[in-house]
Amino acid sequence: MEGNFQTELKNCLEILSGGGLILYPTDTVWGIGCDASNAEAVKKIYELKQRPDSKALICLVSNDAMLERHVEKVPEAAYDIIDLSSKPTTIVYDQPKGVASNLIAEDNTLAIRIASDKFCQYLISAFKKPIVSTSANLAGQPTPKSFSEISGPILKGVDYVVNLERNLTKSKPSSIIKLSNDGTVKVIRE
Repeated sequence: MEGNFQTELKNCLEILSGGGLILYPTDTVWGIGCDASNAEAVKKIYELKQRPDSKALICLVSNDAMLERHVEKVPEAAYDIIDLSSKPTTIVYDQPKGVASNLIAEDNTLAIRIASDKFCQYLISAFKKPIVSTSANLAGQPTPKSFSEISGPILKGVDYVVNLERNLTKSKPSSIIKLSNDGTVKVIRE
């Protein structure tokens, strides 16, 4: 039986506010999430995934305004890419701000996506801060295409598992495009 949308939102907000980890359905695959401004919470994700923190994680924001609050200067091209893309697209920006320092890559960039999924949008809007979104697998393991493929250590390692969309299969991670302030555009993942 699916959970109630409002109840699931409330439960997630409590966990996120307390620095905990959630396992939630995103506009791409099931993700592990936390408060993107909380370095301790971000560290828990790296530990859970057994992944070095030099590998940056993706952040989700709810809209353009939130994106602009967390990037020094959003290049014009970003808006075109966001408007024109037919599938979820993550953009790597230069000079992120207002997020945990262990979320930012060594070259001072951060991968951010404006969530298109209703649950994610409501959750991020209510939380008023970006949320980390990283695939629900241990480093080096394949990305689960559905809830049923998520491994035990991940399920046990998070503080809350969202009870929505557990039967949906979403097998496509987002495209990733790197947009540098000097105008360079590089496709990292198709």
